[in-house]
Formats: sequence, structure tokens, C-alpha cells
Amino acid sequence: MDEKQKMISETLYNPNDKKLLEERTKCKNTCYSYNNLIPANMIERQKLLKELLGRTKENFLIEQPFWCDYGYNIKIGENFYANHNLIILDPAEVEFGDNVFIGPNCSFYTPLHPLDAKTRNTGLEYAKKIKIGNNVWFGGNVVVLPGVTIGDNSVIGAGSVVCKNIPPNVLAFGNPCKVIKNID
Repeated sequence: MDEKQKMISETLYNPNDKKLLEERTKCKNTCYSYNNLIPANMIERQKLLKELLGRTKENFLIEQPFWCDYGYNIKIGENFYANHNLIILDPAEVEFGDNVFIGPNCSFYTPLHPLDAKTRNTGLEYAKKIKIGNNVWFGGNVVVLPGVTIGDNSVIGAGSVVCKNIPPNVLAFGNPCKVIKNID
């Protein structure tokens, strides 16, 4: 397997591989172009995001600025909205369902670094997928960590750090994020 195949398969890979460095640079350049468009230029904004992201539906909006690592590992559903300062670190897939609303300053991180210092110091890393269901709402300043799944119809309160799976139909918040109550 090459380093990209290792990355996508969620095994240890070298993020400084020439091909991956080129892909990240291309992605950062596209993000830079997107972030510097006039906000009213919706046609060009949509065009750039459709080129950058792995899957989009027709109705979506990501406010500027927006940053990601590769773009092709991000899949967004219909009626997707993300407020300012969305960051998605996407060596592994990040999938959003339909009707997902994300407050400002939210981050979704898939990369992980080995706990063993000797291995970590080699520069190798791995990543774990994030999956967000349908009808999920995130308050501002939420961080979602690698490997997390959030179920349909759930609400994640502002300032939460989500480090474990959240079931469907709940209100959850805190650091660490915990289920507070069921949503009828």
C-alpha cells in the first residue's frame, strides 16, 4: 500500500509523503481561494466547494473562512450549513447527513498520533472516521474528536468536546460531552 492507501484505511502512515504533501498543498490553495472570494459570489463559492469536497448535495452553505486538509474525504448531505471558522482535518472520512447545522468555530479532527513516544517521534500518524447523522445541530465552539459517531436528531451544546459516540435523539454537552437528556 502507498501512504495514501494507508491513510484512508486508518492505519499508520507518513503524512510527509510527497504525494500527500502535494494533495494538502492543493487543498490549502483551494481553501485560500474560497476564503478570499467576495461572500456574495455564491456561484463561484459553490463551484469551488463542489470541486474540493468528496460529496455534496445541491443545497449547502459553508461560511468563510473554511479550512480542511484534503477535502476529498469530506461528504456533506442536503441542507447543510456551517457558520464561520469551520475546520475539518480529514485524513479519514468525515461524513455529514442531511439537515446538519454547525455553529461558528467548530472543528472536526480525524488524525491521531501514537501514544508511544518513540513511534510518535517518527512522524507517523493514523486517522479514524467521523460520522454525523441526519438532523444534527452543533452549537458554537464544538470539537469532535477522531472515531466519533453522532446519531440522528441530536443536539450538541456549545463548547462541547465530543470524544465518545453520541446516540440519536439526545441533547448532549460538556467537556467531555455527555448525554443530558433525551429529545422527544
